[in-house]
Amino acid sequence: MTEGLLGFAAMFALMALRMPIAMAMGLVGLAGLGLMRSWPAAMSAAAGEFVDIGSYTLSVVPLFVLMGNFVTRAGMSRDLYQAAYALIGHLRGGLAMSTIAACAGFGAICGSSIATTATMARVAMPEMQRFNYATSFAAGSICAGATLGILIPPSVILVIYGIMTEQSIGALFAAGVIPGLIATLFYLLASWWTTRRHPAYGPPGERATWAERGRALGKIWGVLMLFALVMGGMYGGFFTPTEAAGVGAMGGFLFALARRALTLKVLREVLVESSRTSAMLFTIVIGASLFANFLNFTDLPNALRDFVAAFDLHPIVVIIAICFVYVVLGTAMESLSMMLLTVPIFFPLVTSLGFDPVWFGIIIVCVIEISLITPPVGMNIFVLSSVLPHVPTTMIWRGVAPFIVADVLRMGVLIAFPVLSLALPKLLNL
Repeated sequence: MTEGLLGFAAMFALMALRMPIAMAMGLVGLAGLGLMRSWPAAMSAAAGEFVDIGSYTLSVVPLFVLMGNFVTRAGMSRDLYQAAYALIGHLRGGLAMSTIAACAGFGAICGSSIATTATMARVAMPEMQRFNYATSFAAGSICAGATLGILIPPSVILVIYGIMTEQSIGALFAAGVIPGLIATLFYLLASWWTTRRHPAYGPPGERATWAERGRALGKIWGVLMLFALVMGGMYGGFFTPTEAAGVGAMGGFLFALARRALTLKVLREVLVESSRTSAMLFTIVIGASLFANFLNFTDLPNALRDFVAAFDLHPIVVIIAICFVYVVLGTAMESLSMMLLTVPIFFPLVTSLGFDPVWFGIIIVCVIEISLITPPVGMNIFVLSSVLPHVPTTMIWRGVAPFIVADVLRMGVLIAFPVLSLALPKLLNL
């Protein structure tokens, strides 16, 4: 256990020196394995991790990333926003609610909160500014709504969790549907509550006619078809998750091509961006895997399990404590790195307490959602700040506060009622 704690201290020291977290985890893991076992064994483990990255199972990650980039270029996010705006934009705070609803729909075909933040900032912020929305409230609704992209399937985070813990990706995707809808509802309620207390924050927009609503809804058929094709094909037994990702990427490509949004230059940009994102994700996975191998040799997971058993804590108290640790880590670490770093430690403990690993995966993703909008290192906050440099970061922090409260309440509901996460996988016999 002492070696594991020293490894964590060394990793955080390297991070404090501004070494990328993937390199810090990989370097500490490699050095730890070399000192505890042997250097040839450490080098062999590192080589094995690089070879494993090329496995068929992990190809689902770049394919879903590619699908999200094609969908973004096809302009589907704007169609989703316009459809939601036509339905509820005339309500007080309706444009913020439309943003959240559009983020939920876009997340269903994108799977990336960062991409959703950047895209919806360009789509929704000009409209909310046109109707004199409070800048903090508008920015907060974009940042919070974009977190839905990693929970509502397909989700890259859930894919990586499933690969790490050897859980069914299909079951994880199914388990994310109802919590994703609940998250959307809680964010809508947060918007309603904010504009009820401060009516000037979200003046009503223009009321659309029924004809305009019909035209707006008619434009989102592509989104619905792509989602139905990917998810329906996977749960209908026609595709494996990897094949579904490939079909989704091809569908996104065809939609972008049909909308004349795909020139050779744009295609090159999409491929380069997808390659860079996938390389970043895989680099973090390699570093985290090396560090996890080192931790397994230190016996830290077993020591943590014995420590909890010695105090005879109620299992729910342990889950709450784990969630608290994630929130604290999320204020200083990037979300994927945080998950890859902690799952090897917490997963054995949680399963030993009798909790369902699929349910725990949903809880982890929900806590990561909170970390994406929690100061000072909320990834969505920084992405929005880079896209909208005229909006001060402190103003965005104020805007996300009501949504963080909604997240905490939602976490309480999901922890208290695991059936909300597990009902759909059981119904589908996954």
